[in-house]
This record gives sequence, C-alpha cells and structure tokens, in this order.
Amino acid sequence: MERMIEICCGSYEDALNAYRGGASRIELNSGLYLGGLTPSLGTLILTKKNTELKVITMLRPRGAGFHYTDDEFEVMKNDAVLMMEHGADGIAFGCLDENDHVNVKQTQQIINIIKEFDGEVVFHRAFDCVKDPYQTIEKLIDMGVQRILTSGLKPKAMEGKELIKDLQMKYGDQIEILAGSGINACNALELMNYTGITQVHSSCKDWVNDPTTQCYDVTFGYADEPHEMDYDVVSQELVEKIVNSL
Repeated sequence: MERMIEICCGSYEDALNAYRGGASRIELNSGLYLGGLTPSLGTLILTKKNTELKVITMLRPRGAGFHYTDDEFEVMKNDAVLMMEHGADGIAFGCLDENDHVNVKQTQQIINIIKEFDGEVVFHRAFDCVKDPYQTIEKLIDMGVQRILTSGLKPKAMEGKELIKDLQMKYGDQIEILAGSGINACNALELMNYTGITQVHSSCKDWVNDPTTQCYDVTFGYADEPHEMDYDVVSQELVEKIVNSL
C-alpha cells in the first residue's frame, strides 16, 4: 500500500504550505496550541477551493479532554454537518465518557452524520486516553470508524511503537492505523518499517515572529522561550523533507 503523510494544519496558510510541500492529505484545525480545535468554514472553503488536498477537519469545540456536555455536543453535531456540506472529505473526532471509555451514543451520532456525506470517519487521539485500547479499537471497528490516530497511548508515537505495531498486526486489515505525535523526517520511515503501518501524521512545525505579541505590560504569547513572541506554522521545507524521506 502507498505510504501516506498527513500534515496537521492550523490555518489556511498551513494548508497551502503543506500542499506546496507535496502533501496529499491534511488534518485541518484551529488552535493547535490547544491540541487542535474545529477550524473555521472560511479556512475549509479556501483550502478546498485553492488546493487539491484531501481535507479531514477536526471536530473539537474546546481544549482539555473529550468528555462533552449535551450543549457542547449540539455544537459539534452542527459543525459536523456544516463541515461536510462545505467540502470536508472526512472528520476527526473523539467522544469519551467520564470513565475513559468511548461515548457510544455521541460517537455513533457523529459517524452517522459523516456517512450521510460519504466522508471518512476518523477517531483522533482521544483513543490515547482510553483504559483498554484493544476493547476500544474493536468497538470502533464495529461502529464503522475507518481510521484511528494514535501515539500508542504514549506522549510520542516512537514511545508507543510496540502498541502501534500490535494494533496494526491484529486489526490493520479492519481499520487504518495512523500514528501521530513527534513524527518527523528522521523517524517516519523507521516507525513505518517497525510497526507495519503505512500512514503517519506530522505537524512539521516552525515558528514565525509577531512583534505585537507582547506590548508593554500585556502579552498574548502562548509559547515558551525562545518563542514567546512567535506563533507556530507548518513549514513547507519540513513537509518536503518528510515526504522525500519516504
């Protein structure tokens, strides 16, 4: 199977850099410094209009975890419909209950919306917060999830490579395993060869200075030194490197 690099993008500019760097699929977000939130419709529309990228949109209304109130979930359902109506090729999402299990009711509702539009169903790194990855992946397969994004329940995918390898061996013919977190041009091929997966997810992150981030006694920075005056972007050069590494 052909190897796939999915680039994690936080803006229209990121999507353009990923496209120019040779990517063919992206996960489109906003607020990457919070782990990725639902992108704006404007970002999605421009990306689909001006690139040939396959676009998987994040569906996540806030930072922190993945246990959503009824009000939050209403927003998520509406956002899911809007994203699919405006050209998203699929949606990445994750809904958990208070006991770190899949929220079956919420998850099935989002799956049903995506499938109404023949989109791709992706369960994101909420998977890395579950108690039993084997029971969880079997449940997701039964519900119709087509792909999971995971770091193997570890902070970085290379640290979780044993679980990723085992999941691929046991379930790779039933669901796509997409490894993410800490993936770059130096380790993507190594991880693929070790685990048997054919897809990785990378942010290819660089930094750009905004001189108005800190003014007098007020700061709007979110990164640690030396990037306290910067915001993160996808680097076209780093995308090219990871694409060429395969």
